[in-house]
Amino acid sequence: MTTLSDPPTQQFRLSMLVYDTRYRSLTFQALAALLLALSIFYLGSNLISNLRAAGLNISFEFLGAPAGYDINQTLVEYDSQSSHARAAVVGVLNTLVVAVLACVTATIFGVLAGVLRLSNNWLVSKLMAFYVEIFRNIPVLIWIIIIFTIMTAVLPAPSAFRGAEPDASMVMGSFAFTNRGIYTPAPVWGPGSMVVVLTFVASIVAIIAYRKYTTKLLYDTGRLLPVFWPSIALFFLPTILMFFIMGKPVTLDVPELKGFNFQGGIKVGGPLIALWFALSIYTGAFIAENVRAGIQAVSKGQTEAAAALGLRSGRIMSLVILPQALRVIIPPLISQYLNITKNSSLAIAVGYADITATLGGITLNQTGRAIECVLLLMLFYLTISLCISAFMNVYNNAIKLKER
Repeated sequence: MTTLSDPPTQQFRLSMLVYDTRYRSLTFQALAALLLALSIFYLGSNLISNLRAAGLNISFEFLGAPAGYDINQTLVEYDSQSSHARAAVVGVLNTLVVAVLACVTATIFGVLAGVLRLSNNWLVSKLMAFYVEIFRNIPVLIWIIIIFTIMTAVLPAPSAFRGAEPDASMVMGSFAFTNRGIYTPAPVWGPGSMVVVLTFVASIVAIIAYRKYTTKLLYDTGRLLPVFWPSIALFFLPTILMFFIMGKPVTLDVPELKGFNFQGGIKVGGPLIALWFALSIYTGAFIAENVRAGIQAVSKGQTEAAAALGLRSGRIMSLVILPQALRVIIPPLISQYLNITKNSSLAIAVGYADITATLGGITLNQTGRAIECVLLLMLFYLTISLCISAFMNVYNNAIKLKER
């Protein structure tokens, strides 16, 4: 039932799509989406017609053919008779390995350099400023080549270890540093080793839970519990006790010099080390500036208030300053992680077999399927970038300031 105060109903007319502000934005968005879809359809049709005119067609059958080339470092079984798809999988895993390692170490370098650059110690702050300005102003490709050249020129060849005493030729009798890479012991998993691994995982979860509990207790009651030594105890003691209880189920395969090279253990190749370290120190310089900006965005009154409560400088930084600075640090940090992932494509400069070197390099040259290989490369980097952005945005939303 209508009343006299109800506004008169107006019948919908097509002209309202342009002149009525309630519908105008939707109209323009629909037109833009339609134009975009038509443009993509035109470009795709034009590509297909040109390929057909040239006697070509888009096909991914080449992925099932034998690759015919070897890869020096793999995480899964692979040989020259494996398929191109298998070679692409190896390249994907190698890319993810170097990206994850570089993201972790770059974050550590960046946080340390960003905090120390604000130190009251003149020498420390200037050294960190020197690190930031030097490493971020020289292209990462040059750092990759420099580090790889130093490794190959300074470190000895495996043959140089022949005839030397084991303790003298290897660090701690287990690690060998050569111009081909670093050889480390590899774990050998025996019966009961899974229990030890699960105990270690449970210890990590317990450390995270304990640190969250101590932080909550401090914020709620002001009571300060020790954090460092209990975390160290939780990290080592349960796993060590379970290791002996289960009868030492995990042993080590130590690399040994056989012939002209080391056999056994785990080989971390020189190209991987050069790429990993170069990406870390280069991107760490940018992250350091993000951290410095985030810390300086926090009011000095926060530091003074925490100091007035009797908190030490380390506690002030970890409990008061950094949690607030994260809201400024995380958004640009996402871009740095994306840059690490995309800059890993420079691995081909030192012969590291990432996805760009395998699928976008050797496979493309052997098969001539440039369009298919480039499309797969674009899809891979787009997927990884979107996953990183999604994960970091979830974390950013979790720590952002929430109004009541």
